[in-house]
Amino acid sequence: MRLINKIVPMLACAFLLGSCMNSAAALVQTFQSDADLQSEITNKALNKSKLKNVRVSLHDGVATLTGSVEVYDQKEEADKRVHRIRGVKGVLNNIEVNGPQVADNELQQRLVKAISYDRVGYGTTAFNAIAVNVQNGAVTLTGHAYGPVDADSAVAIAANTPGVKDVINEIQIDPVSPMDDRIRLEVFRSVYGFPSLNKYAIDPAKTIRISVQNGNVTLYGVVDSQADKDTANIRANSVPGVFKVTNDLQVAGSSSKD
Repeated sequence: MRLINKIVPMLACAFLLGSCMNSAAALVQTFQSDADLQSEITNKALNKSKLKNVRVSLHDGVATLTGSVEVYDQKEEADKRVHRIRGVKGVLNNIEVNGPQVADNELQQRLVKAISYDRVGYGTTAFNAIAVNVQNGAVTLTGHAYGPVDADSAVAIAANTPGVKDVINEIQIDPVSPMDDRIRLEVFRSVYGFPSLNKYAIDPAKTIRISVQNGNVTLYGVVDSQADKDTANIRANSVPGVFKVTNDLQVAGSSSKD
Protein backbone atom coordinates (compact mmCIF):
# COMPACT_ATOMS: atom_id res chain seq x y z
CA MET A 1 0.00 0.00 0.00
CA ARG A 2 2.86 2.35 0.87
CA LEU A 3 4.49 1.55 -2.49
CA ILE A 4 1.28 2.35 -4.36
CA ASN A 5 0.94 5.61 -2.46
CA LYS A 6 4.42 6.56 -3.66
CA ILE A 7 3.97 5.41 -7.26
CA VAL A 8 0.67 7.23 -7.91
CA PRO A 9 2.03 10.74 -7.11
CA MET A 10 5.12 9.97 -9.16
CA LEU A 11 3.03 8.96 -12.18
CA ALA A 12 0.87 12.06 -11.78
CA CYS A 13 3.93 14.29 -11.71
CA ALA A 14 5.35 12.53 -14.76
CA PHE A 15 2.07 12.98 -16.61
CA LEU A 16 1.86 16.67 -15.74
CA LEU A 17 5.51 17.18 -16.61
CA GLY A 18 5.00 15.46 -19.97
CA SER A 19 1.94 17.60 -20.69
CA CYS A 20 3.81 20.77 -19.80
CA MET A 21 6.74 19.76 -21.97
CA ASN A 22 4.42 18.97 -24.89
CA SER A 23 2.64 22.33 -24.48
CA ALA A 24 5.94 24.14 -24.32
CA ALA A 25 7.19 22.31 -27.40
CA ALA A 26 4.00 23.17 -29.27
CA LEU A 27 4.33 26.81 -28.24
CA VAL A 28 7.93 26.93 -29.41
CA GLN A 29 6.94 25.24 -32.66
CA THR A 30 4.23 27.89 -33.21
CA PHE A 31 6.73 30.68 -32.65
CA GLN A 32 9.22 29.00 -34.96
CA SER A 33 6.55 28.44 -37.58
CA ASP A 34 5.42 32.08 -37.44
CA ALA A 35 9.01 33.25 -37.60
CA ASP A 36 9.72 30.99 -40.58
CA LEU A 37 6.55 32.14 -42.35
CA GLN A 38 7.37 35.78 -41.76
CA SER A 39 10.83 35.29 -43.22
CA GLU A 40 9.47 33.40 -46.24
CA ILE A 41 6.78 36.01 -46.88
CA THR A 42 9.26 38.85 -46.62
CA ASN A 43 11.83 37.18 -48.87
CA LYS A 44 9.51 35.61 -51.43
CA ALA A 45 6.06 37.18 -51.49
CA LEU A 46 7.00 40.79 -50.75
CA ASN A 47 10.39 40.96 -52.46
CA LYS A 48 9.10 43.23 -55.24
CA SER A 49 10.25 46.84 -55.49
CA LYS A 50 6.64 48.04 -55.73
CA LEU A 51 5.92 46.27 -52.41
CA LYS A 52 8.99 47.58 -50.61
CA ASN A 53 6.89 49.57 -48.12
CA VAL A 54 4.71 46.61 -47.15
CA ARG A 55 5.34 44.92 -43.79
CA VAL A 56 4.06 41.62 -42.41
CA SER A 57 3.54 40.21 -38.94
CA LEU A 58 2.40 36.67 -38.07
CA HIS A 59 0.28 35.23 -35.29
CA ASP A 60 -0.71 31.56 -35.35
CA GLY A 61 -0.27 31.45 -39.11
CA VAL A 62 -2.38 34.54 -39.81
CA ALA A 63 -0.47 37.25 -41.67
CA THR A 64 -1.24 40.92 -41.07
CA LEU A 65 -0.09 43.24 -43.85
CA THR A 66 0.60 46.89 -43.13
CA GLY A 67 2.46 49.71 -44.84
CA SER A 68 1.61 51.45 -48.09
CA VAL A 69 1.52 51.09 -51.88
CA GLU A 70 0.98 53.51 -54.75
CA VAL A 71 -2.06 51.95 -56.43
CA TYR A 72 -4.84 49.63 -55.29
CA ASP A 73 -3.74 46.80 -57.59
CA GLN A 74 -0.49 46.50 -55.62
CA LYS A 75 -2.47 46.04 -52.41
CA GLU A 76 -4.40 43.20 -54.02
CA GLU A 77 -1.22 41.69 -55.47
CA ALA A 78 0.44 41.62 -52.04
CA ASP A 79 -2.61 39.86 -50.62
CA LYS A 80 -2.61 37.20 -53.35
CA ARG A 81 1.14 36.59 -53.12
CA VAL A 82 0.98 36.07 -49.35
CA HIS A 83 -2.02 33.73 -49.68
CA ARG A 84 0.09 31.52 -51.97
CA ILE A 85 2.71 30.90 -49.26
CA ARG A 86 2.25 27.42 -47.84
CA GLY A 87 1.30 27.46 -44.17
CA VAL A 88 -0.45 30.84 -44.21
CA LYS A 89 -3.90 30.35 -42.65
CA GLY A 90 -5.28 33.79 -43.45
CA VAL A 91 -4.41 37.35 -44.39
CA LEU A 92 -5.52 40.62 -42.80
CA ASN A 93 -4.84 43.27 -45.41
CA ASN A 94 -4.37 46.65 -43.70
CA ILE A 95 -2.19 48.13 -46.44
CA GLU A 96 -2.94 51.78 -47.24
CA VAL A 97 -3.05 53.13 -50.79
CA ASN A 98 -1.00 56.31 -50.66
CA GLY A 99 -1.31 57.44 -54.26
CA PRO A 100 -2.27 61.00 -55.22
CA GLN A 101 -5.50 62.50 -53.95
CA VAL A 102 -7.91 62.93 -56.87
CA ALA A 103 -11.36 64.50 -56.66
CA ASP A 104 -14.15 61.93 -57.04
CA ASN A 105 -15.72 63.60 -60.10
CA GLU A 106 -12.36 63.86 -61.85
CA LEU A 107 -11.54 60.24 -61.05
CA GLN A 108 -14.92 59.09 -62.29
CA GLN A 109 -14.55 60.94 -65.60
CA ARG A 110 -11.08 59.50 -66.06
CA LEU A 111 -12.26 55.94 -65.43
CA VAL A 112 -15.37 56.25 -67.62
CA LYS A 113 -13.19 57.37 -70.52
CA ALA A 114 -10.57 54.68 -69.99
CA ILE A 115 -13.13 51.88 -69.72
CA SER A 116 -15.06 53.20 -72.73
CA TYR A 117 -11.96 52.86 -74.93
CA ASP A 118 -10.94 49.54 -73.39
CA ARG A 119 -11.15 46.41 -75.55
CA VAL A 120 -11.42 48.46 -78.75
CA GLY A 121 -10.48 46.14 -81.60
CA TYR A 122 -11.87 43.02 -79.93
CA GLY A 123 -15.39 43.54 -81.25
CA THR A 124 -17.08 43.65 -77.85
CA THR A 125 -16.97 47.38 -77.02
CA ALA A 126 -20.58 48.03 -78.00
CA PHE A 127 -21.73 45.08 -75.90
CA ASN A 128 -20.23 46.30 -72.62
CA ALA A 129 -22.32 48.66 -70.50
CA ILE A 130 -20.16 49.22 -67.42
CA ALA A 131 -21.02 52.08 -65.07
CA VAL A 132 -18.59 53.79 -62.69
CA ASN A 133 -19.34 55.39 -59.34
CA VAL A 134 -16.68 56.97 -57.11
CA GLN A 135 -17.10 57.92 -53.48
CA ASN A 136 -14.16 59.03 -51.34
CA GLY A 137 -11.78 57.33 -53.75
CA ALA A 138 -13.64 54.00 -53.61
CA VAL A 139 -14.73 52.86 -57.06
CA THR A 140 -17.83 50.73 -57.62
CA LEU A 141 -18.22 49.12 -61.04
CA THR A 142 -21.73 48.04 -62.04
CA GLY A 143 -23.64 47.24 -65.21
CA HIS A 144 -23.10 44.44 -67.71
CA ALA A 145 -20.11 42.97 -69.51
CA TYR A 146 -20.13 40.73 -72.57
CA GLY A 147 -17.75 38.27 -70.88
CA PRO A 148 -15.43 37.79 -67.90
CA VAL A 149 -12.40 39.08 -69.81
CA ASP A 150 -14.14 42.40 -70.44
CA ALA A 151 -15.19 42.66 -66.79
CA ASP A 152 -11.70 41.77 -65.51
CA SER A 153 -10.15 44.31 -67.83
CA ALA A 154 -12.38 47.08 -66.47
CA VAL A 155 -11.51 46.09 -62.90
CA ALA A 156 -7.80 46.12 -63.76
CA ILE A 157 -8.09 49.63 -65.20
CA ALA A 158 -9.69 50.89 -62.00
CA ALA A 159 -7.24 49.05 -59.75
CA ASN A 160 -4.23 50.54 -61.54
CA THR A 161 -5.50 54.12 -61.73
CA PRO A 162 -3.71 56.50 -59.33
CA GLY A 163 -6.12 57.96 -56.79
CA VAL A 164 -8.29 54.84 -56.50
CA LYS A 165 -8.37 53.61 -52.89
CA ASP A 166 -10.67 50.60 -53.30
CA VAL A 167 -12.44 48.70 -56.09
CA ILE A 168 -15.83 47.04 -55.65
CA ASN A 169 -16.73 44.81 -58.58
CA GLU A 170 -20.48 44.40 -59.10
CA ILE A 171 -20.35 43.91 -62.87
CA GLN A 172 -22.76 41.27 -64.13
CA ILE A 173 -21.53 38.92 -66.85
CA ASP A 174 -24.04 38.36 -69.64
CA PRO A 175 -24.95 34.66 -69.99
CA VAL A 176 -23.32 32.61 -72.74
CA SER A 177 -25.94 31.90 -75.40
CA PRO A 178 -25.77 31.39 -79.18
CA MET A 179 -29.23 32.95 -79.44
CA ASP A 180 -28.10 36.06 -77.52
CA ASP A 181 -24.97 36.31 -79.69
CA ARG A 182 -27.12 36.29 -82.80
CA ILE A 183 -29.42 38.94 -81.34
CA ARG A 184 -26.45 41.13 -80.36
CA LEU A 185 -25.08 41.12 -83.87
CA GLU A 186 -28.45 41.72 -85.51
CA VAL A 187 -29.37 44.53 -83.12
CA PHE A 188 -25.92 46.05 -83.73
CA ARG A 189 -26.44 45.94 -87.49
CA SER A 190 -30.00 47.21 -87.26
CA VAL A 191 -29.10 50.15 -85.00
CA TYR A 192 -25.78 51.20 -86.48
CA GLY A 193 -26.87 50.47 -90.03
CA PHE A 194 -29.54 53.15 -89.83
CA PRO A 195 -28.32 56.45 -91.42
CA SER A 196 -29.14 58.71 -88.48
CA LEU A 197 -27.52 56.37 -85.96
CA ASN A 198 -24.29 55.26 -87.61
CA LYS A 199 -22.54 58.36 -86.23
CA TYR A 200 -22.54 56.65 -82.81
CA ALA A 201 -20.13 54.02 -84.13
CA ILE A 202 -17.35 56.57 -84.69
CA ASP A 203 -16.31 57.28 -81.08
CA PRO A 204 -16.26 54.35 -78.58
CA ALA A 205 -16.98 56.81 -75.75
CA LYS A 206 -20.25 57.80 -77.47
CA THR A 207 -21.41 54.35 -78.47
CA ILE A 208 -24.95 53.06 -78.12
CA ARG A 209 -24.28 50.04 -75.95
CA ILE A 210 -26.26 46.85 -76.43
CA SER A 211 -26.68 44.40 -73.56
CA VAL A 212 -28.53 41.12 -74.10
CA GLN A 213 -29.66 38.59 -71.50
CA ASN A 214 -31.81 35.66 -72.64
CA GLY A 215 -33.34 37.58 -75.52
CA ASN A 216 -33.97 40.75 -73.49
CA VAL A 217 -32.18 43.79 -74.90
CA THR A 218 -31.19 46.91 -72.98
CA LEU A 219 -29.81 49.99 -74.71
CA TYR A 220 -27.36 52.20 -72.79
CA GLY A 221 -25.48 55.39 -73.57
CA VAL A 222 -26.09 59.01 -74.46
CA VAL A 223 -27.64 60.19 -77.73
CA ASP A 224 -28.03 63.64 -79.21
CA SER A 225 -31.82 63.77 -79.42
CA GLN A 226 -35.07 62.15 -78.43
CA ALA A 227 -35.54 61.20 -82.08
CA ASP A 228 -32.31 59.18 -82.00
CA LYS A 229 -33.40 57.47 -78.79
CA ASP A 230 -36.77 56.54 -80.27
CA THR A 231 -35.22 55.37 -83.53
CA ALA A 232 -32.75 53.11 -81.71
CA ASN A 233 -35.62 51.61 -79.77
CA ILE A 234 -37.61 50.90 -82.95
CA ARG A 235 -34.58 49.38 -84.69
CA ALA A 236 -33.79 47.08 -81.74
CA ASN A 237 -37.43 45.95 -81.54
CA SER A 238 -37.41 45.05 -85.22
CA VAL A 239 -34.90 42.21 -84.72
CA PRO A 240 -36.49 38.73 -84.80
CA GLY A 241 -36.18 36.82 -81.54
CA VAL A 242 -36.01 39.87 -79.28
CA PHE A 243 -38.40 39.39 -76.36
CA LYS A 244 -38.20 42.88 -74.89
CA VAL A 245 -36.26 46.12 -75.36
CA THR A 246 -35.51 48.37 -72.38
CA ASN A 247 -34.43 51.78 -73.61
CA ASP A 248 -32.08 53.31 -71.02
CA LEU A 249 -30.52 55.71 -73.51
CA GLN A 250 -30.10 59.23 -72.15
CA VAL A 251 -30.65 62.35 -74.25
CA ALA A 252 -27.77 64.80 -73.99
CA GLY A 253 -28.73 67.70 -71.74
CA SER A 254 -31.60 65.79 -70.16
CA SER A 255 -31.39 65.02 -66.43
CA SER A 256 -34.07 62.32 -66.33
CA LYS A 257 -35.08 59.25 -68.27
CA ASP A 258 -37.79 59.70 -70.85
